[in-house]
Amino acid sequence: MASSTSQKYFSESEQSHLHEKQRQELMHLLQPYGARPVTALAEMNEPERCKWLFWNLHENIEEIRQMEPNLQARINSMQFTVSDGSDLLGECKLQKRLDLSCKWDLLLTYPNYQDEINHALGDGWINLIIADHAPAFPVLREGQKAYLDADHSMYPNQLFLEGWITDGVWQEMRPHLSAANPTCKTDVALLDNALFPVKRGFDFVAGPPGSIGVINMEFRAFSHPTERRLQRRDARMLS
Repeated sequence: MASSTSQKYFSESEQSHLHEKQRQELMHLLQPYGARPVTALAEMNEPERCKWLFWNLHENIEEIRQMEPNLQARINSMQFTVSDGSDLLGECKLQKRLDLSCKWDLLLTYPNYQDEINHALGDGWINLIIADHAPAFPVLREGQKAYLDADHSMYPNQLFLEGWITDGVWQEMRPHLSAANPTCKTDVALLDNALFPVKRGFDFVAGPPGSIGVINMEFRAFSHPTERRLQRRDARMLS
């Protein structure tokens, strides 16, 4: 029994060591971009900004958090998939998946500058499992909602958010995501206090080497100002 426990421990330890080694190798490749000053973001292209962001969230998290990074994904299109599934006991369950095509932006608050500065990061996807409890895949820690990853080997890349939401969140946002009115739009926001690098010392988040663990995400629905004015006018007329 002791031998089996020891074998399992060393297996997990070796896996953690390999994960950290892969992460460090990736960070080494991203360093020439990540070590550049924030003022250089305006001159970078979208893939270079992605490299800057991932390196700084891993290697420079305390300093970058002073700029209150806000990642926003503007939803372009939606695919909702329902399929029959079965668990280990052979019981059939509905499996629901939401795939959102989006455009990523990074908003930063510069020192001594009042307004946020917007930096485009390019296209990407948000892939979410809809379930009452955290799914077996993607692998996440307790309380974690998702992880943010990118294909750093093939730029220009896309950003991917892999995670899950409850059915309650889906029901609340579904009318906005499927709204026929072109003036309506939906964003998914990842705030700085919800982003943590997946590395040693941050054991409360999981994900591939070099990824960013996400413990919360916000869905934000907007409508065109003209539409809001019409709604207010109609409300006054009814009263």
